[in-house]
Amino acid sequence: MNPKQIEELIHVGLPGAEVRVRSEDNVHFEATVVSAAFAGLRPLQRHQLVYKALGERMGGEIHALALQTLTPDELATRSH
Repeated sequence: MNPKQIEELIHVGLPGAEVRVRSEDNVHFEATVVSAAFAGLRPLQRHQLVYKALGERMGGEIHALALQTLTPDELATRSH
């Protein structure tokens, strides 16, 4: 897997999300996912939505994924 493939999978599972994935070794990944679907959800619930989008690849092709999950409002607040 490469970062672009992971971004595409997350986009399919979370339509309309803004997704950025980085990796230096294509085994360990860092992702920032911004989605309105995260509104009102706890961090664990947000991560579960992303894991669901990645399915069986988690723990297999994707050995480790560090996630930052934000709503658009949270992103806007952090940017100022």
